[in-house]
Amino acid sequence: MGFGMGNDGASSSSSRLDPAPLLPHHGSASGEIGLSSQPKTFANVFIAVVGAGVLGLPYTFSHTGWAAGSLLLFAVAALTFYCMMLLVACRRRLADEHPKIASFGDLGDAVFGAHGRFAVDVMLVLSQVSFCIGYLIFISNTMAHLYPIFAPSSSALLSPKALFIWAMLPFQLGLNSIKTLTLLAPLSIFADVVDLGAMGVVLGQDVAAWLAKPPPVVAFGGPGALLYGLGVSVYAFEGIGMVLPLEAEAANKKKFGVTLGLSMAFIGVMYGLFGVMGYVAFGDATRDIITTNLGAGWLSAAVQLGLCINLFFTMPVMMNPVYEVAERLLHGKRYCWWLRWMLVVVVGLAAMYVPNFTDFLALVGSSVCVLLGFVLPASFHLKVFGAEMAWPGVLSDVLLVVLGLALAVFGTYTSLLQIFHSSSA
Repeated sequence: MGFGMGNDGASSSSSRLDPAPLLPHHGSASGEIGLSSQPKTFANVFIAVVGAGVLGLPYTFSHTGWAAGSLLLFAVAALTFYCMMLLVACRRRLADEHPKIASFGDLGDAVFGAHGRFAVDVMLVLSQVSFCIGYLIFISNTMAHLYPIFAPSSSALLSPKALFIWAMLPFQLGLNSIKTLTLLAPLSIFADVVDLGAMGVVLGQDVAAWLAKPPPVVAFGGPGALLYGLGVSVYAFEGIGMVLPLEAEAANKKKFGVTLGLSMAFIGVMYGLFGVMGYVAFGDATRDIITTNLGAGWLSAAVQLGLCINLFFTMPVMMNPVYEVAERLLHGKRYCWWLRWMLVVVVGLAAMYVPNFTDFLALVGSSVCVLLGFVLPASFHLKVFGAEMAWPGVLSDVLLVVLGLALAVFGTYTSLLQIFHSSSA
């Protein structure tokens, strides 16, 4: 989810838990060796969920209002936790018949066959690609803000942001050609330190700016902003693809739900504090990437550069699951450098045409992440438990599917309108 966007489907940093986060390979004979304690499980959930989406929360709150934004965050956190536990319940029920369910895709295959695995793979690949597009948008916008050395251009392919992306592409082509990700593994420690350090610095400067001159803020924005805020919130909490690998690696599986719930609650409070403080510090002047609101001192520049370096080296890790699926479907499961290069170029071109970082988060959250995080888990649970559940349980799953589909349609429409408005502004 890097600053989080990378996870097994989402947001967000789970790639640091497993070299191939979308398609983890957990041996069934591993026994109890290497299983995670509750504190380690708590930390792993934190790493898997917390991502770059947090940097767009203050801007989101400037649309929704600080109170409405906070309520949306906590509602999404609770719903995401509920859907994560639906997947855990499905895996536990099917454990005797399908003992090797190690990932979201495996569960999809066990529940709906090849069509279930395909649906999960498509959603996960789209989310991973979207996260990497977000990485490039963040890096290029931040660099263009720190080093305004290129003249503005009306062409999306020649804008300052695009020129920084063009400059990055040769290096990304090289990094994404690496067959094994072992060489990039040490960056996980650096990434975690940078992530937490950046949030601390931003919060400190938010407080200083607010104390110096509190701007006018609103608690509740217009109703149209709620779908926008919902999309960003879903994106920020996207980590559902990692819940099955994390539950499998938990030493005390009976307490996994409690540990997961506490971790999600902690992340929700942290997100809420970060979003509220960023908005109340800068008001309507809050930018789509909150770090660009920071002053021009060396500390803020170092934080922004650290985040850029972090995401730059995390991108090939996050693209690796995409390559696994693409090479499996298009190249007989064999390594294919030109296919990887083509995908990197597509990601780069897409990043050039998206004008606003947080608008893009809202689009991904409203479309792919809603389907992945809410619709698929409820559908799986309904199929596995539907015959034995009482009508309230069936109704809750059906409502979640219908609500998720409705949010995906209307949220995607709202986010696209916002992107087109930003493009013409």
